[in-house]
Amino acid sequence: MSSLRPLIPLLIAAAILLGGNGVQGTLIALRGAQEGFTPASIGLMGTAYFAGFLIGCVFVVRILHAVGHIRAFAALAAMAASGTLLLAMLIDPWSWTVIRFVSGFCFSGLFTVIESWINSGVENRDRARVLAIYRILDLGAVTGSQFLIPAVGAGGFTIFAVMTIMITLSLVPVSLGDRSNPKPPENVKFDLGRAWMISPLGAIGCISVGVSNSAFRMLSPIYAQQIGLSIADVAAFVSVSIVGGALIQYPLGHVSDKWDRRKVLIITSAAALASALALALFTGANRPANFAVVFVFGAFAMPLFSLSAAHANDRANPDEYVMLNAGLMLFYSIGAIFGPFTASFVMEAFGPHSLFLFIAIVYAVFILIIIYRMGVRSSVPAEQRGRFAALLRTSLIFGRLAGRVQRRGKSD
Repeated sequence: MSSLRPLIPLLIAAAILLGGNGVQGTLIALRGAQEGFTPASIGLMGTAYFAGFLIGCVFVVRILHAVGHIRAFAALAAMAASGTLLLAMLIDPWSWTVIRFVSGFCFSGLFTVIESWINSGVENRDRARVLAIYRILDLGAVTGSQFLIPAVGAGGFTIFAVMTIMITLSLVPVSLGDRSNPKPPENVKFDLGRAWMISPLGAIGCISVGVSNSAFRMLSPIYAQQIGLSIADVAAFVSVSIVGGALIQYPLGHVSDKWDRRKVLIITSAAALASALALALFTGANRPANFAVVFVFGAFAMPLFSLSAAHANDRANPDEYVMLNAGLMLFYSIGAIFGPFTASFVMEAFGPHSLFLFIAIVYAVFILIIIYRMGVRSSVPAEQRGRFAALLRTSLIFGRLAGRVQRRGKSD
């Protein structure tokens, strides 16, 4: 693991950014509700964020080639920090929507810079371990940062200042990192048609997860607040779902390496659907029940992207991994653009619990599609499957890193 030592500053920067981005998503929902924004306007902010994220995926590699990693990171971090301060200065739903669009673009670029830097510095033998470390940092940072909101408070200026400080501090380890001139990444090829043809089910799975998980991530704080939970409980509610996904993702992946992944997708989607229905119909305002069921929901909802991507990679040729992972990321982003906005209208019309009815319907449709695809295409033989990789959906570069781990698994 000696090749990882120069990357420690970058991993620290990644943790700071992931935490700052994670707390901002929750805060937007809570503070927006406090300011009287409608669920539809808050959902539109989620849509704007993922639209910016998608555009960032497309253009950030060109920026890296033009100015290099450090300058790109500095510019994007400055824009993201400025946008965070503007959120406190312009308390207006339309202004926040524009700012969230720019934030999506910036964070997509920031994660791409860090992940490209990591990818260029790590040796092949360490890729799987780097992926695991990065995953742990992601989960730990996003989970822990949620509790900044009850600690500092969702009202006032202070929480925005804290987020700005976090974004600004991420510049320090990147600027002082040992590897000052990493090689720019190769241009990522986008061929959505070919990515769809390789695995229609994998593409539909990523779209479905984009719709459902983005709706949950953006609107679950509003759900928790509207059923009467405190700010601290809202942070815990979001964190519990993340912890659930972290605990079961790798066991599910291990099972999917040995079974037909589509069967695992059905079981996982059915469990996520059942827990979503329980949240919609049975938990009510009961605090312990909501915590217990959202833990189960997160345990089965969060791994669905990784399982869908693993199934798609099983169908791909080795020279198609980069293109396929780029396509799957875009499919996810397309779904994530529509999820929060659509779910917010459902919540406005039918109340907070309808968020989980909306999510349950998405999973039900996905299960029907899986069953249909199992009837028209045979499963991939076990000896031809790659190893499951837990993907982060932060940028296309990390998808490439995961794809290399997948390819290594096939050749072992």
